[in-house]
Amino acid sequence: MRELWPWLAIGGLGAFHGLNPAMGWLFAVALGLHRGSGRVVAFALLPIALGHLAAVAGTLAVFLGLGLVLDGPWLRRVGGLLLVGWAFWHWRFGRRHRVRFGMTVGSLGLFAWSSLMASAHGAGLMLIPAFLPICFTPAGEFASSFGTSVGLALAAVLLHTGAMLATTALLAFVVYRLVGVAVLRQAWINLDIPWTAALVVSGSLLLLWP
Repeated sequence: MRELWPWLAIGGLGAFHGLNPAMGWLFAVALGLHRGSGRVVAFALLPIALGHLAAVAGTLAVFLGLGLVLDGPWLRRVGGLLLVGWAFWHWRFGRRHRVRFGMTVGSLGLFAWSSLMASAHGAGLMLIPAFLPICFTPAGEFASSFGTSVGLALAAVLLHTGAMLATTALLAFVVYRLVGVAVLRQAWINLDIPWTAALVVSGSLLLLWP
């Protein structure tokens, strides 16, 4: 279980990210309704997923690079401070910096929008507590196993994105085909608070990690 839990966490966070309407399913549904086509909903999912993947992969690539110059305890401190700091920024200023795209956006626009939204929400940062035990070996050994760590990081990103895409697709088609966006006016769940709390918890775990 000690080796399995980071992978379960990465997949679970992918599903959590897919559950958040800000990560894409609501935009895909809105595009489909605007253009009157279920195919548009399906078409929107791939660039949304790829944009999320790019944002997460970019964050984890930075940490792989940092692993070449910092040992494990310092990486955990840096990651923890970034997570807590990003949670504060998201709570204090996040609503003032919403990423806005029109309903005529194409694939490149969807990719850019998804990547920017994932970055603004700290999606990649949230993976760091589970990412570190998978990809980082004890001090002094990381450089020699860097290639293996890159492969494991790629597998983690693909697992996370796959879980995110599956959840996003399920919600998008349920809302588009069965529920309709009108119900969201009565049953809307604001995920900003649990999202911010998740960032704080993730950062605290890294800062308190022995």
